[in-house]
Amino acid sequence: MDTSGKTDVVLLACGSFNPITNMHLRLFELGKDYMNATGKYRVIKGIISPVGDAYRKKGLIPAHHRVIMAELATKNSHWVEVDTWESLQKEWVETVKVLRHHQEKLATGSCDHPQSSPSLDRPGRKRKWAEQKQDSSPKKPQESKPTGVPRVKLLCGADLLESFSVPNLWKIEDITQIVANYGLICITRAGSDAQKFIYESDVLWRYQSNIHLVDEWITNDISSTKIRRALRRGQSIRYLVPDLVQEYIEKHDLYSSESEDRNAGVILAPLQRNIAEAKHNSSTA
Repeated sequence: MDTSGKTDVVLLACGSFNPITNMHLRLFELGKDYMNATGKYRVIKGIISPVGDAYRKKGLIPAHHRVIMAELATKNSHWVEVDTWESLQKEWVETVKVLRHHQEKLATGSCDHPQSSPSLDRPGRKRKWAEQKQDSSPKKPQESKPTGVPRVKLLCGADLLESFSVPNLWKIEDITQIVANYGLICITRAGSDAQKFIYESDVLWRYQSNIHLVDEWITNDISSTKIRRALRRGQSIRYLVPDLVQEYIEKHDLYSSESEDRNAGVILAPLQRNIAEAKHNSSTA
């Protein structure tokens, strides 16, 4: 917390990053500009947290490749970094738990200690993925945050906000904790009506003061899905992803028709878990 009374903020982006694109990086710049311009906040750090393999999304390549590409993409950034904690968990971790992990990490003052991550000594060289055993056991929600500790907020696109309405994809209590205890910085896109979506959700409406909608006036429709499609068809992705990321993809031949079929027919981890829990609760009610 600086002397002007502004609240220090850490922007956390969770997702597949399959692969990371220039648009992912652009979200951080837009979020930072918006929050700093309010006069109430000072963005001090951005964190990219790739999801683990247990998420089981169709076409999701191994986490160590996605982490390395994210590291390469942020190699020259002075404020955005990659965190491997989520990607190293054996089981899928809910987004609210990832937020809690980073908030508690900041509260204990350990945010400045570098963690083990893939070595990036030179593009093209073989990189060693550091296996770590991490405790992903559920922790009690943090009721209050000490004064002076930076606040972690979830940075996302409009698609994540709209995914809150997908049946069984999110728990209502998790959505409530995310918007009430942390907050959202949502970068809107052409064709989306985030404000209307908030209006139609009682939970989002109740905590709308903690949801920051940021307009992207320079239209950018880059997506990981379109990148993978272009690669499968042998088309160029130059200027859509950072050059080092493109080189890494080509060197390791990461995306193909075969890789796109990875996890095909498998139920997405959050759907599987939430449906199972709902059935268990109804049977014991």
